[in-house]
This record gives sequence, C-alpha cells and structure tokens, in this order.
Amino acid sequence: MDIGVVTRSFPELTNAQTADFLAENGFMSTELCFSQTDSKFWVYNGRSDLSTMTDDRSRKIVETYRSRGIDVVALGVFTNLIDPDSAERAANLAYYDRMMEIAALNGIPCLPTECGFIPGRRGIDAARYEEAFEILVDSLGRLAKKAEHYDVVVALEACVLDVVPSAKRAADLLAQVGSDRIRILLDPANLIANSSEDDMYRYLTPHIAYFHGKDRKLNDARGRLVGDGDIDWPLFLSLYHRHTAGKPFILEYVDATNVCDIRDRVLLANRASRKAKTS
Repeated sequence: MDIGVVTRSFPELTNAQTADFLAENGFMSTELCFSQTDSKFWVYNGRSDLSTMTDDRSRKIVETYRSRGIDVVALGVFTNLIDPDSAERAANLAYYDRMMEIAALNGIPCLPTECGFIPGRRGIDAARYEEAFEILVDSLGRLAKKAEHYDVVVALEACVLDVVPSAKRAADLLAQVGSDRIRILLDPANLIANSSEDDMYRYLTPHIAYFHGKDRKLNDARGRLVGDGDIDWPLFLSLYHRHTAGKPFILEYVDATNVCDIRDRVLLANRASRKAKTS
C-alpha cells in the first residue's frame, strides 16, 4: 500500500523538515496543505490570502517534497462550498480557482474539500437542507468547469456531520453534478455511522480519487486514530485491494510522535485483510 501523511500533521515543522521526516520514515506520498511554518496558508472551512503564494514559491515547496521522493498526490483546499452569503461563497470559489491553478502548474492531480458548514451550526439543518444541497450542487458544477480547464480533479470528502452524510447520498450528489471532474476523497471514519464498509465501496468505487486514514467510534463527533474506532479495518482494506488497489491512503490525526505506530497498525490490518470476507 501507498501509505502517506497529510502535511498538516506537522504544523511545527518547515516544509523541508516535513519532507525529511516523511522520507526518513519511509513515507512516499502526502496531501500538501500549505500548513508548515514557512507556508502558513492553511485555513479550514474558509480561505486565506494567497497573494504571496507566487507560482515560483509554490514550485519550490512542491519540489521540496519531490526531491526527497515524496509524491504530492493532492493539494488541500477544504473551503466552505455552501456559505449562504453569496459574496463569501464567490470568494471561496475564487480561492479554489487559484489553488487549482497552483496544482495544475505543479502537476498535482487532485484538490480535496469538504462540503463546508456554518460555524456553530454544523450538521443537517432541516430548515435549509434543500437550499444548502442545491448550493453545493451549484458550487461543484462551477468547480467542475474550472477543473476541466486546469485538467485536475476536485475530491469531495463527505461526512456524517454534513449535508452529504452517507455513501449513497454522495453518489446521488455526483450523479446530479454530472462531471467526472468531481470525485470522492473517501474517509471511512466520516461515513461509518451511516454507511457500512461494504456500502462505501458499493456506491463510491468508480468515483474514489484517494483515501484518508482515520477512525471513529459510531457515536463520536470527532475522528480518532486508525484502530481506535469502530471501523473493521481488515474488511475495509480487503475491499480496498479488491476495488481500488494502488490508490493513495493518507493518514490523518497523527503527529510526529505516533505516525509510525499508526502506519504499522494499518500494515497489520492490511495483513489481516487477506483473511477478511467481502461480499
């Protein structure tokens, strides 16, 4: 398996230090998030000022990883695509556009995001569920056109806490958007409360761009480290090998003190996956 790590797991390090750490510990891929001490642009569910992130600066950062044998499989965006304020949403989409331009310039194929949410009101709100879903379809439709222009892919990370809370609903959404430029970043921890391991692959296999590796207890709001939740990892990984072998598997919620141990948990579950029964 290609097991990588998100760069935002190491916010205390520079890009060079992060790349060195990954290479020295045998990791060969990453989701780059401009979250290091010398590139502090990471903003979750919003946007940052990218005016100083020049083309040349982005090239140097990406080359920092590639020169050490680290494949940059994705450039993290994670903005709010359902902001009810039309001006704010337009600014978020413009931010996404610039990130797609940077990704295209550097040969990074994929840009992930969540649906987005209103701070303090995360979750399905019956009063505006239909409106929020329609806004999301519109936002993804706009991004699909930009992604076609830049020859990149937008990867949506669905979550039980958001307006797309299950694997089936994610598949329904993709069908409504109707563009292969919109795919899925499958994080099983985000769907396990609403979708079984089998259902995730049943509905999403053709659309999966790559994976996040974290866990969740069924009744938790927050995710956990792989192995600390309720996901059947041998089953999940047996399905991974059956349907999506070779897709990047990027660890989240780890840090420099535990990432190697969590990687070893994945490898142990991967060995056990040979005995798991799949439907």
